[in-house]
Amino acid sequence: MNTQEYFSIAFYNVENLFDAEHTDFTLDEDFTPEGKLEWNSERYQLKLDRIAKVIAGIGAEEGANPPVFMGLAEVENDKVLLDLINQKELSEYNYDFVHYESPDERGVDVAFLYRKDFFELIYTDVYPLMIYDQGQARDYTRDILLICGNLFGEKIYVIVNHWPSRSNGKSFTENKRMSGAKKVKEIINQIYNETNDAAILVIGDFNDSPKNQSIKQMVIQNNLINPMLEMQKKGLGSLIHLGKWHLFDQIMFTKNVLNREKYTYEFAQIFNPEFLIEKNGRSKGGPLRTYHGSRYIGGYSDHFPVYAVFKKK
Repeated sequence: MNTQEYFSIAFYNVENLFDAEHTDFTLDEDFTPEGKLEWNSERYQLKLDRIAKVIAGIGAEEGANPPVFMGLAEVENDKVLLDLINQKELSEYNYDFVHYESPDERGVDVAFLYRKDFFELIYTDVYPLMIYDQGQARDYTRDILLICGNLFGEKIYVIVNHWPSRSNGKSFTENKRMSGAKKVKEIINQIYNETNDAAILVIGDFNDSPKNQSIKQMVIQNNLINPMLEMQKKGLGSLIHLGKWHLFDQIMFTKNVLNREKYTYEFAQIFNPEFLIEKNGRSKGGPLRTYHGSRYIGGYSDHFPVYAVFKKK
């Protein structure tokens, strides 16, 4: 493929991209030199190097790298994002980022990276996800990020998500992800009030796969296309847990994203080259992660990135 003909967009849960300093009012003590994970500046720098290598390689096989924009999950703050885009692998690509601090108890947020040569930022906003546990205490989680910008001169909206996890069981926490789907619907309705023919991308780590109720509902209610559904039917996934593949990381979009004035959609893919794959142990074949429990592995992330390729007209 000709590099000038194709470009990519992506999403990547980078698994706990923390600096090595404690931040007040967040549960990040484990990610300090004194914490149980013995996180330090050397491990942090290796993590940055490795995440930068992944981002720079996304779409390379198609001549579409690195992404013109992408969503990230599990980033701690502006510092880690600034350090990331200044890594050797990425510094030449003129990346900038959008990030808001969210009320997540662990101190991790979503963010948006974009190459300023191709994507012009118009405005950004964040939407808190108001969810509650069974005792009606608020469960503080990641905000949903809205980006509005011009991609090659055409307006597009990107909604970046990291929905609540399944840490207490899929069924027990399903209502929280249903709340995420409801909030995305509200955001999309707001966008349509602004632009009735808006081109919209919904990307993120949803902690649910395409066949789960929250995703199916969101796709139907908003008339979205979800190319990840066919991947799940083939048994593919972006992460592995207890030997089972899940496809929590997804890229969805409105139908008018398929064929724009300046570009057309080609396909979506999971980015899982050999260097990202665990070669041994019970997670063999899955993403090569930074930690197994509290044991330091020095890998990349417990998720594979996902990306979509477009062809310029």
